[in-house]
Amino acid sequence: MSESTSGACTGACACAAASPSVAAGVAAGEARFRSTFRVGDMDCPGEEQLVRMALDGHTQALAFDLMARTVTVWHSLPTDEIEVRIARLGMGAERLVSGPAGALPAAPAIDAAAERRALSWLLAINAVMFLIEGLAGWWAESSGLLADGLDMFADAAVYGVALYAVGRGTVLQLRAAHLAGWLQLVLGIGLFGRVIHHVLYGSATLATAMMGISALALAANLTCMALIARHRNGGAHMKASYIFTANDALANVGVIVAGLLVAWLGHPWPDWVIGSLIGAVVVGGAVKILRINA
Repeated sequence: MSESTSGACTGACACAAASPSVAAGVAAGEARFRSTFRVGDMDCPGEEQLVRMALDGHTQALAFDLMARTVTVWHSLPTDEIEVRIARLGMGAERLVSGPAGALPAAPAIDAAAERRALSWLLAINAVMFLIEGLAGWWAESSGLLADGLDMFADAAVYGVALYAVGRGTVLQLRAAHLAGWLQLVLGIGLFGRVIHHVLYGSATLATAMMGISALALAANLTCMALIARHRNGGAHMKASYIFTANDALANVGVIVAGLLVAWLGHPWPDWVIGSLIGAVVVGGAVKILRINA
């Protein structure tokens, strides 16, 4: 795997840059092998974080190249076991090369206290917007707002798990992640139930509420991006946080466009479509989290 990569990312993650990230693992012992795997669906730091969690405690170091969708693992466990742990995520696990470990990569310097403060703000902002969009979506009979609020909840859960994980063992981290994943899945299923109800019985969707609340959410996400912009090249959770927030901003724009279409067409079907699309992304993320095993 190349040790440096530059250029704009054109994938669905919408990240502005894709330089490889390196982090030391927490497994005891000395690395005996260095293996590189292609993970076909790992195109954002969100998926990178899932791979990290799947391998946490079982490796000595990891290096990611999101542009190439590869992860290089320094490990003492058999290579087959590492491959199985990645494959459980359902994102692909093609072994490219495996050999002697060699020297471990250098970990980047990280300001943990500053990252924790930024994560706390991100958690608070996303939690508040989840409540606002959820209540507004129910009142305005908007599937798009409900889905956008659920997306905010998913991000708040990620930030909450990242904060909870500080100083705690792998088992507790995994339990916290699974709890967040189950809550996300249950809410996602409830969202699809709401969409189906709207399709079957109709909805008096308020286009102006869709656009106004989504504009507020967009402002909140842009504020979050500004808060963590200086940390985006730090730890994996900060990279994931930046990309999650960028994706949220795109989702906000999608709901605004759907609101314009609802107002123009005089029919709520664009709201149902954007709600279903965002909901599918959130539910897919929950399934990936729940696939992680210790």
